[in-house]
Amino acid sequence: MSTLARRAAAEFTGTAFLVMAVVGSGVMASRLSPDDVGLQLLQNSFATGAALVALIVALQPVSASFNPVVTLAERLLGVLDTRTAAGLIAAQFAGGLAGTVLANLMFGLDAVTFSSHERIGAGLWLGEVIATAGLLVIVFGTLRSGRADRVAFAVGGYITAAYWFTSSTSFANPAVTAARTVTDTFAGIAPASAPAFILAQLLGGAVGFVLVRVLYPAPAALARANLLPAHDEPANEYPLAKDQSR
Repeated sequence: MSTLARRAAAEFTGTAFLVMAVVGSGVMASRLSPDDVGLQLLQNSFATGAALVALIVALQPVSASFNPVVTLAERLLGVLDTRTAAGLIAAQFAGGLAGTVLANLMFGLDAVTFSSHERIGAGLWLGEVIATAGLLVIVFGTLRSGRADRVAFAVGGYITAAYWFTSSTSFANPAVTAARTVTDTFAGIAPASAPAFILAQLLGGAVGFVLVRVLYPAPAALARANLLPAHDEPANEYPLAKDQSR
């Protein structure tokens, strides 16, 4: 298997499991706590944050962005070439949709049901801008300061918190947003609401990218002893995108 195919498989798998965590925990929370929306959100946020930590730790040696905005930022930083970035983004969208279908089926729902949950309003869109900008600062701030071994915990903690301090509950991911249009459950978003969310996420990504370049103009050297993979490849400044395309 080629390096790009292996990395695309990791992005597909990671994004699928991430969306299963988001959608599946939303369904479970709705069934366990049907009369308490706050408790449902708490359960949903904890499951999502924990899944993110585990998935990044497991897949970081291969590829663990799970987010087109992060992958686009890696392309702009010169970490990825255009072909690789396009392949990883396609895998993220495909993995997200697969994750939603599997979550729906796990809970006895139709494989695909378009969401009726409208999420519209300037406050929600601003929430997505802020959530996505903050995510990029967390991801690349951790990586560019030479602490790649902590990025999983930083991202998981941030997303868990952002569920609560943003008005939109922090989708912050175009692939996950698109995937959540095909589940009419707690985590769903109506297809008509998704384009504005994705546009806000791209804007937030641009803001976050500028902040990263201002705050971390040059990446710190990574500590080889702690970050080298088992097969002893050279360390990469951006372990979320571990191997360069060959």
